[in-house]
Amino acid sequence: MTSAHLCAIMGQNETGVSNVNGQSLFSRQSARLLAFVLLGLVLVSGAACSTSSLVSMLREAGEGQATAEPVTTAAQEAIQDLATATAPVAQVEEEPSVRNQSESENANEAQPSVEAEAQPATETAAQSWVDVEEQLVIDVYARVSPAVVCITAPQRFGECIGSGFVVDEEGHVVTNDHVATAAQQLLVTLADERSVPAELVGTDPGSDLAVLQIDVPAEDLTVAELGESATIQVGQRAIAIGNPFGLERTITTGVVSSLGRTLSRTDSNFQIAELIQTDAAVNPGNSGGPLLDSAGRVIGVNTAIASTTGTNAGVGFAVPVDIVKRVVPSLIETGRYQHPWIGVSGRSISPEMVEAADLPVETGVLVFTVEPGSPAERAGLRGGSREVVVSGIPMLAGGDIVVAIDGVPIKRFDDMVNYLASQTSVGDEVILTVIRDGQETEVPVTLQERPEGL
Repeated sequence: MTSAHLCAIMGQNETGVSNVNGQSLFSRQSARLLAFVLLGLVLVSGAACSTSSLVSMLREAGEGQATAEPVTTAAQEAIQDLATATAPVAQVEEEPSVRNQSESENANEAQPSVEAEAQPATETAAQSWVDVEEQLVIDVYARVSPAVVCITAPQRFGECIGSGFVVDEEGHVVTNDHVATAAQQLLVTLADERSVPAELVGTDPGSDLAVLQIDVPAEDLTVAELGESATIQVGQRAIAIGNPFGLERTITTGVVSSLGRTLSRTDSNFQIAELIQTDAAVNPGNSGGPLLDSAGRVIGVNTAIASTTGTNAGVGFAVPVDIVKRVVPSLIETGRYQHPWIGVSGRSISPEMVEAADLPVETGVLVFTVEPGSPAERAGLRGGSREVVVSGIPMLAGGDIVVAIDGVPIKRFDDMVNYLASQTSVGDEVILTVIRDGQETEVPVTLQERPEGL
């Protein structure tokens, strides 16, 4: 029941009480019960209407039955109980002369005070909540924005071509591979407007990450705190800081829209794995900037958007910080990162594939081909041996079906890609659970480095 409904009910006291009086049902107990039930609704709902309507209703209940003394007495006692209970709520300081007035006048005078205080109280509570939300974002920006840098090139005359953020006191700056390789010479502009040359330390197209280094005293640097992405939940707050369209250190907010996305690359058949999807506005120039949680910790590196116009459409992607923690130390140490590789091509099983190829399971990855000399070939994995047409598309059937890796269920190809990227390293042995000739079997596979150029 809303406050408006409650006020309407209390405003209809004449009709409602006359019905009650007409039926002679106002006993001592029911009068008191009704008074306190309606009082409770007033207090819980925060209704802005006056309790004078309730008092008047109860008075009419008592006066309407002049011949029923028990009823009148019960109603009067209920009125007195109600007046006592509502006095602290109204918080009206009455003068002695006011207390000597009739109960009707007393109730009528209390009405403006209750109504006057109810609305400001509601507005104050709402304003306090808004202030907390705003202050959180303000605090995050104040603490983290000095760690965010503008990456530019001499020929761009200071215009940002991307973003980045400082990750240690040695001056290492994390950004995207596609930003770091956009020009042969790069400059980094700090929050104090100082521009310094940047050295390219390492790049990894497979994760779209790169590391630059600038020569700046540690005391002049603000280092961004790295969080964790394994604990991220869909729906939690996401805050992006970067340089969209060259507008330095712009903040946008949103939520984590989804997890475990993969993104196709234009320079390779391999995908960028385990991406965070967000609706925080990300535009050209945000690339390489941090995606933050509500505590201001980095949970991802903004890398791409899905858009038909080239500008934000509410679908942005960020490389999760747990991948950053795996890749960046290798880039700093060796200038590159080794991606683990199995060496199979295939497709996520669909209902159409189950019917066309007579598959024994409804989820998993159907292996099409096994790369020569790959870990998969050495482990004895089998590719397809016959061609079938599924929804007009020819594909190979008869190969192994991967349904788990290290006991983790694999329902689609992206699951396998994401697991390899986030949980394994070159040289690790993984156990693939496969369906072969209708039987489940386990196949150990030792991972090796993914070859370039595939």
